Amino acid sequence: MNLFRTKSVEQALAETTTGDRKLVRNLGAWDLAVMGVAVAVGAGIFSIGAQAAAFHAGPAAILSFLIAGIVCAGAMMCYAEFASMIPAAGSAYTFTYTTVGEVIAWVIGWDLILEMLMAGSVISKYWSVYLNDFLRLMGVHSSTEVPIGSFVFDWAPLIVITFFTALLVLGTKISAQVDGAFTILKVGIVIFVVVVGFFYIKPSNFTPFIPPSQPASSVMGDASGGVMTQPFLQWITGQQPTVYGVSGIISGAALVLFSFLGFDVVATASEEAKDPKRNVPLGIGMGMLLVIVMYMLVAVVTTGMVSYKDLARVKNPSLSTGFELVGATWAAKIISFAIVIGLTTVVMVLLLGLTRVVFAISRDGLLPRGFSKVGKHGTPAKLQIGVGVLFAVISCCFDVSILADMVNIGTLSAFALVAISIPIMRWKRPDLPRAFKIPGSPWVPILIAIANLWLMLNLSMLTWIRFVIWLLLGFCIYFGYSYKHSLLGAGELDANLAQVRREQGDSKE
Repeated sequence: MNLFRTKSVEQALAETTTGDRKLVRNLGAWDLAVMGVAVAVGAGIFSIGAQAAAFHAGPAAILSFLIAGIVCAGAMMCYAEFASMIPAAGSAYTFTYTTVGEVIAWVIGWDLILEMLMAGSVISKYWSVYLNDFLRLMGVHSSTEVPIGSFVFDWAPLIVITFFTALLVLGTKISAQVDGAFTILKVGIVIFVVVVGFFYIKPSNFTPFIPPSQPASSVMGDASGGVMTQPFLQWITGQQPTVYGVSGIISGAALVLFSFLGFDVVATASEEAKDPKRNVPLGIGMGMLLVIVMYMLVAVVTTGMVSYKDLARVKNPSLSTGFELVGATWAAKIISFAIVIGLTTVVMVLLLGLTRVVFAISRDGLLPRGFSKVGKHGTPAKLQIGVGVLFAVISCCFDVSILADMVNIGTLSAFALVAISIPIMRWKRPDLPRAFKIPGSPWVPILIAIANLWLMLNLSMLTWIRFVIWLLLGFCIYFGYSYKHSLLGAGELDANLAQVRREQGDSKE
């Protein structure tokens, strides 16, 4: 049994040009940048910063955002280098398949499915929650939840999921254009809210900038949750659960990382990019820079308007909480509207991302090959509809909030393995043309991998337990189905590559 068999870069590229399993290249750098901003700027920009300040780092939550942004930016540079070499669907899954082997690629693909399925379902559900909240603020007292006996059905997520599933079936380009219009609107609202918030800042609220470390129970009370919500690193080293201080900044960075997630989705769309060797790195870079600046500005406003101690007294603090505490209740309506618009675009990009990851895994035979068939519009229409149905069932029928923290650990594991794969690929294939190269290899990628692992260790014990269970389920599928049906194992990828070379030879003649 050869678990670490790898496919060549040439085999991976051959898959993108043959048969009825290839995607249409029609996205430019701006489309990709907007896609990254669309998925990263959602409800989190208005809520997670306040939670990080209240329960983790105090005013130093600004540093938490900076740390998380630097780690994600480093990981995205690794993604950009791979995408410039291998512009194929699948993102981290495809990159690791060509470097460290099939079983590791499967684990990464399985983690990406976890990340995007949980994130998409959670965001779709929260879209409904914030839509109801916005309607309430506007004086419309109705609910999108319909009780059916003891069961509650929420029809609102079905609307946004159905709309974007239909757009994505018709084509990625038209979806990106609609997404871009929504994204420009929500970025404009964020800028407006930040500018207004600066007029309410009091310098005294930034003191002390790094509050002294305290027992978690003294700040969060019973909500501290005990061992299960304690960071894994604190548990394994025998420390008592604490908040604030330097450890609070790090745990805050692990929390706010959720706000930056989604840029790996841009890499999953690299097979649909025009001139991907240029546009994918450029799109990732532009989008990431904009998001880091926006999040840090929101963190400055949130912690400067009110004391972190006041935020900690609120059960679910947010930027809206800050405006309410300073008497600017009118801002709650604007923020509520911005959240609804923001989450709309996030749902679209996650629908696209999950479909492209499953598409890539299926095209390699590790999942049923029928999932990777492309329709007349150049998109995997049946798979896209199936993913939309799955999103809708989970978000309309279940309480998904308890699984939200699973998103972070799945993504961080993918980031770490992609980073460590950079020096491996430089050593294995120095001959490959690289339109973009991350500086400082091998040391910078290794440091990026270590930083991602460090953030993983600062996630909660409960998150790690659920993650291990998910991995065990993935190994059952791999050894029960995927290994035996792998096209690489059957030699079919060599046949695809030979066909592409014959077609290229005929075209030259």
